[in-house]
Amino acid sequence: MKKILLITLLFILVILFFIFDAQQFLSLGYLKASQAQFAEWYAHYPWLVLGSFFVFYVAITALSLPGAAILTLAAGALFGLGTGLVLVSFASSIGATLAFLAARYLVRDQVQQRFAQPLQTLNAGIAKEGALYLLTLRLVPLIPFFVINILMGLTRMPLRTFYWVSQLGMLPGTLVYVNAGTQLGKVQSTAEILSPALVGSLVLLALFPWLAKALVDYVKRQRIYQGWSKPKHFERNIIVIGAGAAGLVSSYIAAAVKAKVTLIEAHKMGGDCLNYGCVPSKALIKSAKIAHQIATAREFGVLATGQVDFKTVMQRVAQVIQTVEPHDSVERYTQLGVEVLQGYATLQDPWTVQVALHEGTTRTLTARNIVLATGASPVVPPIKGIEHSGYVTSETVWERLMQYDQIPQAVLLMGGGAISCELAQAFQRLGAQVTIIIRAKRLLSRDDEEVAVGVQQQLEAEGVKILTDCQWLECKQDQDALKSVVLQRQGEVFELPYELLICALGRKPRLEGFGLEALGLVTDPNLEVDEYLATRYPHIYVAGDVAGELQFTHVAAHHAWYATVNSLFGVFKRFKVDRRVIPRVMFTDPEVAQVGLTEQMAQQQGIAYEVSRFELAELDRAITEGQRGGFIKVLTPTKSDKILGVTIVSAHAGELIAEYTLAMKQGIGLNKLLGTIHPYPTWSEANKYVAGVWKKAHAPKHLLTLVEYFHQWRLK
Repeated sequence: MKKILLITLLFILVILFFIFDAQQFLSLGYLKASQAQFAEWYAHYPWLVLGSFFVFYVAITALSLPGAAILTLAAGALFGLGTGLVLVSFASSIGATLAFLAARYLVRDQVQQRFAQPLQTLNAGIAKEGALYLLTLRLVPLIPFFVINILMGLTRMPLRTFYWVSQLGMLPGTLVYVNAGTQLGKVQSTAEILSPALVGSLVLLALFPWLAKALVDYVKRQRIYQGWSKPKHFERNIIVIGAGAAGLVSSYIAAAVKAKVTLIEAHKMGGDCLNYGCVPSKALIKSAKIAHQIATAREFGVLATGQVDFKTVMQRVAQVIQTVEPHDSVERYTQLGVEVLQGYATLQDPWTVQVALHEGTTRTLTARNIVLATGASPVVPPIKGIEHSGYVTSETVWERLMQYDQIPQAVLLMGGGAISCELAQAFQRLGAQVTIIIRAKRLLSRDDEEVAVGVQQQLEAEGVKILTDCQWLECKQDQDALKSVVLQRQGEVFELPYELLICALGRKPRLEGFGLEALGLVTDPNLEVDEYLATRYPHIYVAGDVAGELQFTHVAAHHAWYATVNSLFGVFKRFKVDRRVIPRVMFTDPEVAQVGLTEQMAQQQGIAYEVSRFELAELDRAITEGQRGGFIKVLTPTKSDKILGVTIVSAHAGELIAEYTLAMKQGIGLNKLLGTIHPYPTWSEANKYVAGVWKKAHAPKHLLTLVEYFHQWRLK
């Protein structure tokens, strides 16, 4: 109600201004004709005239009415350069601030909610360098100041920052106009005041803070490198440390643009994804899915029995790794133009890397740029006795499994994330009895609750036991070498025996052993990197899991492009990492795929949204394949088809999410998705149907009523 009253009052004041033709009093001709009268009033009533002028100027500026330029000239003509400058400087700043506050109070929240995602970058820029942006706009009088006042009110710029920057930034322009007012008789038009030469001077003045910032950045860089001796010549354009997904892509890009690049790997080419993560786990999941299909074949009219040969299963996993290995091999990258060194890399200084080669020798190389792609290592909890428990992690589990002829019968998984859920379902389907132990109150704590509940119900339906809200007390081993973990849950202490204990509690950046501490790069627990993926040393970049962000292979490859291009070509232009649209998939059955915001994220960020939902039980292809469980949920702003985020729980969800990822990246809304032909009968039709759900909810009801009347009339 208060906002409505304020809007009404402002509207009335603006209307009255134009109804009574107040503009005539704010023209150059009227000012010249009345200059003598104003001067007489000022001589007799100086404080009254000063005060009235000040209030009137504030009101004109606050209401964003035309005439501020004429009033500024009048200040010079009536009060002289000194008094006029002070008067207008404060009046214009206060008026601008009132307009800023009015815009903020009346519409900022609505604008921020409606355009939350596109405004994220703007808000981040305002938070970091808002004062510099505003100062530039104020110094160059090419954009109307009233527009700046209103637009800045819609951002999250602090009030204090807006006021003092406005006061400072408008001062040069105010000085020009007030000074012109002291020579009012010679001024024939306000256009004469802003001559091309003067505008050029103001532009140069506006560039000054940016030049000053560049100078400050240069001084900062010199301080960072203080105490280090930079080589006069470099042996490499770029050195990449780590040959996982990020390191491989970085070195590939560098070689493709003809840079001289060296790639250093201490262990296996391909990193975690090839050797311990994506590739072996998906191979195991495939075998488990086949076993599950055989077990449920009767539902499809097929009588089949199957027995899991676990040793053969693991031999196939090893064969899959060997088949993929040539893609990431030393030979392939050498052919691409990359020098590959196998050994341990240590930074001796910001430009020098010493490599302890596996063959026993040492090499020292200098590089203009360095990319750290050292990956991450599994988190192991500090539980009493865990060092003697025989636990394995996501890195060591595959080597252990290769030793088994039969699948371990009792498998305990610590952790309730994606890795734990994937492995639990796979082991259970292959014949193990699996128990997941988590401290939290539910699985997948970062996901929407309905997703976590659905996954838990599926796992439990297949026989997986899930113990939530548990405290891990101790790992034990009795005289017969039987191992168990001691837990406490809801006040009860009990033991769970196991044959295989897997720690799946996440991963931490791998930072030790590379000489990073001596360079001051390590800030526990992560490396400190900027929006370009650069460390405190502008030529040392980070890519992949070591950056401490989403730990996915596709994110590592995404990082690699920015780290490599920025390091090699940053002298011309650097690119900020685009983190807006990153898909993520959990390969359980059904799969869970997401991109953009979840409902939980939107609620935490205070973003208003609508949900369009389609149940896979209604999809013809899902019915034919007997996989009707799951849904697609799309988040959009209210009254807009722009996609904020998508969650898919379904068979083939990882494939279905790609269409939404493309749509979000390219700004394609649900309307265009609905208008795209999808082949029948396919899983991809579900993407079209959820767009139809949105369209139905936003159908133009009044127009449909008129159309209904039209059709009734046509029947007569």
